[in-house]
Amino acid sequence: MTATSLTHASAHTDTFARDHLPPLELWPALDLLPYPAQLNCATELLDRTAAANGDAAVFIHAGGRLTYGELLVQANRIAHVLVDELGLEPGNRVLLRGPNHPVLAACWFAVLKAGGICVTTMPLLRARELSYINAKAQVTIALTDTRFAAELDAMAGTGSLKHVVHFGTDGAPGTLEALAARKPDHFENVATAGDDTAIIAFTSGTTGQAKGTMHFHRDILAVADTFSRHVLKPRADDIFCGSPPFAFTYGLGGLVLFPMRAGAAALLLEQASPPQLLDGIRTHGATICFTAPTAYRAMLPLLAAGGTGRLRRCVSAGETLPRATFDAWEQATGLRIIDGIGATEMLHIFISAADDDIRPGSTGRVVPGFRACVLDANGEEVPRGTVGRLAVRGPTGCRYLADPERQQAYVQNSWNITGDAYIEDEDGYFWYQARTDDMIISGGYNISGPEVENVLLEHPLVQECAVIAAPDEERGHVVKAVVVLRPGSPAGPETVKALQNYVKSEIAPYKYPRIIEFADALPRTETGKLQRYRLREASA
Repeated sequence: MTATSLTHASAHTDTFARDHLPPLELWPALDLLPYPAQLNCATELLDRTAAANGDAAVFIHAGGRLTYGELLVQANRIAHVLVDELGLEPGNRVLLRGPNHPVLAACWFAVLKAGGICVTTMPLLRARELSYINAKAQVTIALTDTRFAAELDAMAGTGSLKHVVHFGTDGAPGTLEALAARKPDHFENVATAGDDTAIIAFTSGTTGQAKGTMHFHRDILAVADTFSRHVLKPRADDIFCGSPPFAFTYGLGGLVLFPMRAGAAALLLEQASPPQLLDGIRTHGATICFTAPTAYRAMLPLLAAGGTGRLRRCVSAGETLPRATFDAWEQATGLRIIDGIGATEMLHIFISAADDDIRPGSTGRVVPGFRACVLDANGEEVPRGTVGRLAVRGPTGCRYLADPERQQAYVQNSWNITGDAYIEDEDGYFWYQARTDDMIISGGYNISGPEVENVLLEHPLVQECAVIAAPDEERGHVVKAVVVLRPGSPAGPETVKALQNYVKSEIAPYKYPRIIEFADALPRTETGKLQRYRLREASA
């Protein structure tokens, strides 16, 4: 079934999401899977599994083990809090903030059960980033781990944000635990339409401001019923684990959607550095791992102390997987890493390969349910073996929140244009070449160069700057800033440290420039346009 329109009556009484979708003529073509018109993904992922096998483990964490039945009760009680105490109306946006933890997952499901829209954020984000997200999505309620609440508490009552409620507490009055304890175990899920917005996922863009990507209830199931079902092929006895946070759709899929769609469990680690991740794999018998290439590389020297336990599946995304890392991992473990490319705009992975279908060095083939091709600058498909722009379509697609200009750039002639340069070979395998925009992919994180530039330019010592990706053996690339200082400013190690610390204090620390180089001037065209390519060439 192909569709490029909204076809079902919305359950949202707050129509913000539908009002701020792109015009239908700017949507990509959609090849929909056969879901019913009325669909709440929380019902499908949680309620139905809990009804069939409520005693099965859904999450394993530092505090123990949570079953599907227990998660259902938690989510139902929180849904009552949202509606009864906080006045949530279907279609309201709810911001979630905290590390990967069962309570965060329970909040996520509670919002969807009540017909709300989840806006999940990373604990690393700072006030300016949260303020932008709050304003862009017109958030009405925030549920936050109390350890990461200060910045949201300061925003309470500003703009549309009416309530900030803490969890992860000792049950003090007014906290989520205290409010939920008084609520019933049952909740009647809102009968949302399959094309009602379920989540707004924010991703960095090349202009320096985050883009809100809108995904429907049907999209949440579609990524599990394509990549997970046909490539990953999980079993009910699997235990998933990984490093990406729920706020990244890569982590949401790998640690919530895919295991729950299969009736499996997930190990949730609040801290998942390579040593901690490997320890969790061994201690808890994890069988499927989702992380970035840099983490697999970092785990290699640690394997001699105890191997990889029961691990049978390794998934890599977020940045290109180097052939050397693939080969070294396979040699050390006997496991072939499942590479994949996805995008927040597409929700999850759309090109991948597993097992004997893997061709080392290639990203893989199109995941069943999707289509992909390589286009030239005019939107025409290029011959096999020719470099061009990767274009994709399928059951999910890009819908930016209130951003028609960026929508037109990402969706062209009904295709989603990912910003990646690829070659497709004669056998339908796709081979990554480079990024085609100013996004920096470092250690699995997407970082906007212009966003870092904007922060650096606020520092009193900086006259102008340019931020680019610099090659790095461990992380693939790192953030590099070329800075022109104001006259009389000292160009030494102390200034480097001061600028790095300033960026860390203003935006998420992983975005800071690991390399800072001072220059007398930046290369520009005669019209004054910055020539970043010259800086990249010099860095390479």
